[in-house]
Amino acid sequence: MDKRKIVIIGASHGGHEAAFEILNRYDNVDVTVLEQSDYISFMSCGMKLYLEGETTGINDVRNFRAEDLKNRGGHMYNNTKATAINTYTNTVTAENVKTGEKKDFHYDKLIISSGVNPAKLSVPGSDLKNVLLMRGYDWAKEIEVAKNDDSIKNVAIIGAGNGIAAAEVMRKAGKNVTLIDGGKKPLEKYLNNTYTDVFEKVLTKNGVNLAMDTMVKGFSGNGRVEAVKTNHGDIPTDLVIEAIGVKPNTDWLDGTIDLYDNGYIKTDEYFRTNVPNIYAIGDAVFPYSIPANRRVPIPSAIAARHEAQYVVEHLFELTPSRPFTGIVGAQVLEAFGMHAVTTGLNKKNAEKAGMDVAEITLKDTLRPDYIPADKNPEIYISLVYDKNSHQVLGGSTLSTYDITGQANVLSLAIREKLTLEDLAEADFFFSPSFDRQWNMVNLVAQKALGYDKIV
Repeated sequence: MDKRKIVIIGASHGGHEAAFEILNRYDNVDVTVLEQSDYISFMSCGMKLYLEGETTGINDVRNFRAEDLKNRGGHMYNNTKATAINTYTNTVTAENVKTGEKKDFHYDKLIISSGVNPAKLSVPGSDLKNVLLMRGYDWAKEIEVAKNDDSIKNVAIIGAGNGIAAAEVMRKAGKNVTLIDGGKKPLEKYLNNTYTDVFEKVLTKNGVNLAMDTMVKGFSGNGRVEAVKTNHGDIPTDLVIEAIGVKPNTDWLDGTIDLYDNGYIKTDEYFRTNVPNIYAIGDAVFPYSIPANRRVPIPSAIAARHEAQYVVEHLFELTPSRPFTGIVGAQVLEAFGMHAVTTGLNKKNAEKAGMDVAEITLKDTLRPDYIPADKNPEIYISLVYDKNSHQVLGGSTLSTYDITGQANVLSLAIREKLTLEDLAEADFFFSPSFDRQWNMVNLVAQKALGYDKIV
């Protein structure tokens, strides 16, 4: 019996998870992964740690190596860019990006995990030297070189979302850093005003110049960038790092697979595209959001891996036995030791979706009041909830202390559709070495319900 051929496009989180899940779960399969980059499965989420010297080296900041897949019986092709799909012959045409050689790969099942590319400003001067992007292996190497270049004194970071990572790296390297964004506060798309105020103070305290409410008009320089031209005047710089978001890597699919107007891939509740035997997962699709009760973009490694695991489980079913249950969505945002985790919906996005929500924020200390301040860090925890049903739809935590575990509790609460009352009454362990008599999760829910604070 011939082996069932599965081709996977993209070797990042979704592609990696799918390939190894298939080989672990099924016999008599032939798995081929196509990756357009030379470097296989670079983890851009680890770029900041690499740039800060906190990893074992750039060549280790990855999910897997080619030999790992080969040792499991799979096939790995790097420098191989998928360029077309022939739905009549069930083949993917791919081109070697170094030699130009083309090859067709036959599939019985095709999983597209092509992901996203970093967005780039289309402005005058964008082709100047020293205008870099904050994503991917090759850009990480260039930023590392620039970080250690003493001739580079001034650095402009465009994008006060994920750009705060680049700002911290360059500030710690002794550069004069300006963070530019069209919004009024850093991270305002992700966090509430209380949290953005904290981050604004942290960034300023650590010497980052904030240029908020600022629109980039272009770059100027003689061969290499010398200034960022904005609506508030020129900002002198020796280096620009753009971190303005992403766009789906799907141009090559247009006309073959149904896409939304913004280029994201349309799928059903089983991650099937409009073409039989072709699935799509990862950052280029809109998965079902549990708190939003609809499809929304959830670009994250965790989402991609859950999607891949689901698709593989039901890959050979004529009709999958169950639809994908959905994703809550969570991410961490950090700068200079301040950590925020946000999960589910924030209030701004919920209101844009027409949901009747409220938000409550608790500011407190981690441990009882009799613990000295130097051993009792300040904490924030927030909940976004439906005003009528009290169902928890979102939440976030913020502290210099690691309270990410409480954020995971909120993620689980959102997934299980718990209410304020559920969280107010939940029982957790207590020790003054770690927390208060009432856990912060209890306290924020009790505050939303109007309980008088006892501790």
